[in-house]
Amino acid sequence: MEPAIIKLGYLAAAVLFILGLKGLSHPRTAVRGNLIGAFGMLLAISLTLLDRNIVRFEVIAAGIAAGTVIGAVLALKIRITAMPQMVALLNGFGGGASVVVAGAAMMATKVISGVPEGQLQVATIASGIIGAVTFWGSLVAYGKLEGIVTEGSVQLPQHQLLNLGLFVLSLALGSLIILAPSWAVSSYWALVLAASILGVLLTLPIGGADMPVAICLLNSYSGLAGAATGFVLNNNALIITGSLVGASGIILTQIMCKAMNRSLVNVLTGGFEAAEGTAKTADEVYEGRIKATTGEELAMVFDAARRVVITPGYGMAVARAQHAV
Repeated sequence: MEPAIIKLGYLAAAVLFILGLKGLSHPRTAVRGNLIGAFGMLLAISLTLLDRNIVRFEVIAAGIAAGTVIGAVLALKIRITAMPQMVALLNGFGGGASVVVAGAAMMATKVISGVPEGQLQVATIASGIIGAVTFWGSLVAYGKLEGIVTEGSVQLPQHQLLNLGLFVLSLALGSLIILAPSWAVSSYWALVLAASILGVLLTLPIGGADMPVAICLLNSYSGLAGAATGFVLNNNALIITGSLVGASGIILTQIMCKAMNRSLVNVLTGGFEAAEGTAKTADEVYEGRIKATTGEELAMVFDAARRVVITPGYGMAVARAQHAV
């Protein structure tokens, strides 16, 4: 297929992704937005298969079949209250895929057409670090939500200093990929190992109640890892998609941090407790928002009311009591 047609198709897929995100912003259009985004992904994947010189389609077909079966089973069996765990796993799979694809591209004997060597090396380093952090961080998040890992905060001695050391080590190993090409493959997988430990340590201090914020942040990381892999493969659709996911994820993270009285700095450093000097007491948080009443007054209000609306919250959904209401 002509390169111009491929690029035009990628542009159409990008527009569909944007429309899909727009649809997901409102409950009434969420299903339609999800379908639009899925069609855009189908278009992008189809164009990629037509664009690249695929030697054997058997492996690709087997992967698609296995992924379809596993995804369908998980989607049908997942409890609605366990949806955060599902999202955490999907984030992790995206990050893990970025790590493997970037590593495979670097290990390939032939140079990817149109990708400068410097861009390939830097993008590979970014994919390895962000993807490994996302994968293992998401697995820890899943474990905490599922009760496999302790839900409480786990802090090691000098925890933040250890995180900083692992991040610096990852960058140092990444520099070896550029400075010592003969050690590139070994340096890359050592980088992935260091970033994997970093991903675990970044997520362990987060308590179960704060895990939705962490999952949003990991979702953003998975998008950034995908965008970096797009630069590795010189794939515009992957770059656009990853950028959209990364941007929307960080915006949602900021919104949730504000709603949960957290700062983004606390999220990025793994400290989800309110920062010193910014913590508020319950009285300060709810001052002016609560109207005190008595049982007698409440009975009079209900007696005079023409209609009473009860809005089920998350706690009622977890207890599965919304149907009785």
